[in-house]
Amino acid sequence: MMAMVIEDGKFVELTYKVIDKKTKDVLSEVEFPLGYIHGISEILSPEVTAELVGQVQGDVIELPINCDEIYGPRDESLVFTDHIGNVPEEYRKVGTTVTMENEQGEPKDFVVIRVDEKSVTVDGNNPMCGRAVIFILQVITVREPTDEEAAAGGSIDADGVLDMPNTRKIH
Repeated sequence: MMAMVIEDGKFVELTYKVIDKKTKDVLSEVEFPLGYIHGISEILSPEVTAELVGQVQGDVIELPINCDEIYGPRDESLVFTDHIGNVPEEYRKVGTTVTMENEQGEPKDFVVIRVDEKSVTVDGNNPMCGRAVIFILQVITVREPTDEEAAAGGSIDADGVLDMPNTRKIH
């Protein structure tokens, strides 16, 4: 039997992880396979989706990605240090996300990157800014979708609900 190739209308399940090119650290990975219908439910960026066309079950794709092209270059004006007394206790831990609003009332996430006895430093750049990463995808399944999957545009959980993937970030 011929292996099915990824093309529009096929149900595809895959796993992926993102690795920092320099440090080889795993920056994020999916805990469970991601299921989607190619060309219908686009859960990945168009560049990644294009690379999947023609792949078969068991294939592993490594895509180098320059995060500056996606998130823009690092902006040092988004790094702030404040006196620790001005920072609520719950935000005095490295890795904590703080949502702030600009003058227009638009929310922006900042991550606490440094805490010492005098100050707290937050960074509003996307954590992926300035990094070169490798996106590693492994194709688990390629098949025709069931009628339910075709109607919903992706994998269906036991309750008949479109199953959205759980991703887990690793710092």
